[in-house]
Amino acid sequence: MKPVHWAGAGALCGALVGLICSAPASLAAQALASATSGHLQLSDARGTIWSGSALLVFTGGEGSKDAMALPSRLHWQTGWSGRSFSLSARQDCCINDVLELRITPGWGRVDLAVKDRTPADDWLLRWPASLLAGLGTPWNTLELHGHVRVRTQGLALQWDRQGWRQQGLAQADLLEVSSRVSTLAPLGSYRFSILAAADGNTLQLQTLSGALHLEGSGRLSAAGSSFRGFASAEPGREAALDNLLNIIGLRQGARSVISLG
Repeated sequence: MKPVHWAGAGALCGALVGLICSAPASLAAQALASATSGHLQLSDARGTIWSGSALLVFTGGEGSKDAMALPSRLHWQTGWSGRSFSLSARQDCCINDVLELRITPGWGRVDLAVKDRTPADDWLLRWPASLLAGLGTPWNTLELHGHVRVRTQGLALQWDRQGWRQQGLAQADLLEVSSRVSTLAPLGSYRFSILAAADGNTLQLQTLSGALHLEGSGRLSAAGSSFRGFASAEPGREAALDNLLNIIGLRQGARSVISLG
């Protein structure tokens, strides 16, 4: 190849590298919206895909008018470490120190791992429960208040031609929850867990405390999901919770049945 051709190739490579390095944060916003069917969006994205910030918004999906944004900006840093793509995120309101993800592409597969918290300070994310209203029905009807706190333990996800698999634990605690459709406040505190299993993941819902009792279990796998749960009132609180029980499930006597999938 003649020197002039080498110079032209070098200039082209340099331009491509520069374009990649300066790729705007709006590309990250488009990718997140596409991957979550519009339920999670990055608004007012600034910077680049490598170092940027935005407001994280929960929505009901494409065409929905329901939307709720977290109160502080999400800041991120991305880069390569060996064969893995790393992402570090900070958010004053809602992330405990730093959220660190490692994404490793392979032949016909992609692995994603979440760095664990220390045992003394193990929660990872914390959101106001009112944020769930942005996801649309039924959350916008319930209009919950309280806090959602998320923790993980050894959480890793793997995608390949057979679908996706999980290792470890993902857990969300809904704490001191109240709802506009009930005069009783708070209703209680609850824990929803996704645990890895050989033939798919196990879903578990349990009551930590409170007058509204929730319990249930289900399965989650690449083939689909199913869940069956029950809601009931603590003795003496039936009248205060009657309207809420009518909304959250199919009434069967004193309790409501929650069935998905």
